[in-house]
This record gives sequence, structure tokens and C-alpha cells, in this order.
Amino acid sequence: MSAPFAEAGDASTVEEVYARLLERAPENRMAPRLDAMRRAMEVLGEPQRAAPVIHLTGTNGKTSTARMIEALLLAHDLRVGRYTSPHLARVTERISVDGEPVEDATFVRVYGEIAPYLGFVDAELAERGEPRLSYFETVTALAFAVFADAPVDVVVLEVGIGGSWDATNVADAVVSVVTPIDLDHTDMLGDTVAEIAAEKAGILKPHGFLVSAPQAPEAAEVLLARARELGVPFRFGGVEFGVESRATAVGGQVLSLQGLAGRYPEVLLPLFGVHQAENAATAVAAVEAFLGGGDKELNPELVRAGLGAVESPGRLELARKAPPVLLDAAHNPHGLTAAAAALKEAFTFGKLNLVVGVLHEKDAEAMLRVLLDEYEEFHTEFWFTRSSSPRAVDPQELAELAVDLGFPEDVVHAVGTLDDAVAEAVQDAAGRPEFDGAVLVTGSITVVGEARTLLGL
Repeated sequence: MSAPFAEAGDASTVEEVYARLLERAPENRMAPRLDAMRRAMEVLGEPQRAAPVIHLTGTNGKTSTARMIEALLLAHDLRVGRYTSPHLARVTERISVDGEPVEDATFVRVYGEIAPYLGFVDAELAERGEPRLSYFETVTALAFAVFADAPVDVVVLEVGIGGSWDATNVADAVVSVVTPIDLDHTDMLGDTVAEIAAEKAGILKPHGFLVSAPQAPEAAEVLLARARELGVPFRFGGVEFGVESRATAVGGQVLSLQGLAGRYPEVLLPLFGVHQAENAATAVAAVEAFLGGGDKELNPELVRAGLGAVESPGRLELARKAPPVLLDAAHNPHGLTAAAAALKEAFTFGKLNLVVGVLHEKDAEAMLRVLLDEYEEFHTEFWFTRSSSPRAVDPQELAELAVDLGFPEDVVHAVGTLDDAVAEAVQDAAGRPEFDGAVLVTGSITVVGEARTLLGL
């Protein structure tokens, strides 16, 4: 074994492990493959089979829905492992056990235990002239190993990108969950909703169960065809389950949900927006499918307890109150539209200052068009900025694009650093004599993650 691979497990802190992980190729620079991940699982003793899996894919809402499923399972006294991505502040957020990020000591220990075996796989790949395990493949392997080590009763597993070729797809899901599908990562997944749906349908497995949120017809047709091909049960939001009613409430909304086997009224969900209500309905249906094949009603009190305890950081999160500062990690047009509808429903502001950062692989023009259209009813100003990510678009480039798209020049600012942009936007909102100013930080997960740290969350 070559020296770099042999030394891979000598890290003693989470930060050192994370530095080693970042030395590996990011997933968006890798050709689609699953054989390397299958080999890693084989060498590690198949940890992905240590517990039954609920697997989630989709374009938007995956992490929130995963957190809701986790909360419902925890309310049923099950030990739950949850794997989501990306993280907001620390890599340990991606791997949760019983609702909390994996402990630092466990993260480092398990990485140290599996690193020599992953090094063996790296060496095999190198001999074939292939790239070694990527960042995401390695973190996914680590997650499976942590869950097997715990051990957990069930794994809630979110894909990274797509489905068919995603590293998480080495698991055979008992329930496959598909959140709303829209255009995103078109360079990797396809140029149409149908093409993207076909890639995401790859997580369906024989002997599984499909639970899908409401979908556009072209996506629903693809998912339905795949489910029928595999001969697995399928249930779609808006048909077999869904949101019966919803009303805004302090800190969230009160829902009445129709599940696959039961009805669940008076459920307090501490998240905003119709999209989160639909995520909650999807989560309930997924848990009904997991615990009783979709034929057994859940205890309504456990549903209320589970969903009432849900947190989803960076999803229209109120980070401070005076002036209000909201953080939302929407990073594509579909997500920005949903977040805007939720904000306008739950809050009343006279002046709204948007702090916006976008990554290069995103459709910045389409995203800015949504922001211009959705927030025109407010007195709105825009602070275009960037996170520390090397993939972040230059703020001046965003500002120039905004003006070209019709943003009034006097409400567009380009600020080189996020902390300065947030400070300026907050100061402006706080200075409103009507006390009706607020700030929304959005556009990318990296911007929201760094803003959470900046604001002490």
C-alpha cells in the first residue's frame, strides 16, 4: 500500500479528518460510478446492510423530509441514523445518531478504523487507472460504518446528487421516498424533468415501496413506470395521501394530514410554508410504509410529538428577532419560489434586505429572476456577496447580472465578504423608523452555513 493511503487514518480530530476528506475529488468532478462504492462496502463487511433503510431523493425538500422521518421514528422509540448533505457548519452534521450529530470521538475513531480498508480500495482503483474514492463516497462509507457501529434500528439516507449512480445507492431501501423533482444539476442529471426523474427513480429497489410527493406529470409518469417495472407498491402525494388543511400559527403551522392508513389532525409543525406541510405529509406516509406496509395507522399522539419536535436549520430559520434575520438555503428557482411563498405567508415586512450568494454550477439568471418577481411587493434591496467557497460567483458579477435583468441600480449592492454584507443589510433594516425592516440570507447552502456561524448559531 502506498504511503498516502497508509497514513489516511492517523487523524486525531474532526478537523484533521475533514482536511483528509477534502483532499479527495469532489463528487461533481467524478464520472458516474457505483462499482468503487460497492467494493468499499464489500471490504468493510457490508455495513449498508446492518439496518433497514429509508432512502430519499428529489430536487428540493430532501433534508427537511429526512429530518421529519427521523423525528417520527424517534417518537416510536427507534434508534435512528440519518445521513444528509451538505452540512451547514461541521461535517459531523451529515451523520446523525438519535437526532444529534455523531460525537466527535466516534467520528474520528470510526474513520481511523475504516481508513486502512478504504486505502486498500484506493490502491485497487489506482492500479486500474481510476480515481480513488471521492469525498462523498468516503463520507458515505463512514456514515454506514458509524450506523453499523452504533448500532441503529433504521437508517434515513439522503442521496447526494441524483440517484442511480449516487454513492448511497449501494443500500437496498425498504422505502424509497421522492420529494418534488425539478431542474437542478442539469449538467449531470439531464436537461428535462423526465430525464432527472429517470435518474432519481434509480433508488427504487425490488421488494421496496415508493412514496412520492406530488410531482409534475412528466416526473410522475417516470416514477410510476419504474415502480410497475419492479412490481413494488407506490403511493403519490395528492392522490393517496396529502395535506387536508393548514393554518399559520406562532412559530409554524397547524396541519391536518391524510396518511396512507390514518388521518392525523391538529399537528403543530414548527416550520413555515406549504412546501414544509407537504414534506410532513410525505414523511408520515413514508413512516406508515416502513412500520406497517402502508396499511397500519400510526399513533396520532406520536405523530404530533414527532413532527412537533422537528428542526430544520437553514430552512427559513429565524436567526435573530430585532431586526428579524431569516436564513434559507434555497439554491435553485424551485426552492426560492417555495421559500418566498412561505415567507410572505408567515411574515409581514415593509422593507426586506436580501443577502444573496450563488455557486457557479447554479442557474444564477433564473434564480435572480425569481427573486425579482417574488419580492417585488416589498421595498427590497439586494446585497450580492459570496461565501468562502471557491465555487462562489463573484458578487460584482451577480450585481451586474441583476441590473441587466431589470433590478433597479439603486437597490443593488456588491459586497466582497459575507460578514460585511450581513452587517450592512442588518444595519439598514435596524435603521427603519417604522421598525418593519428584515433581512433574508439565501442563494446557497454555503452562504447560509457561514451566516449561521456568523450569527452565533
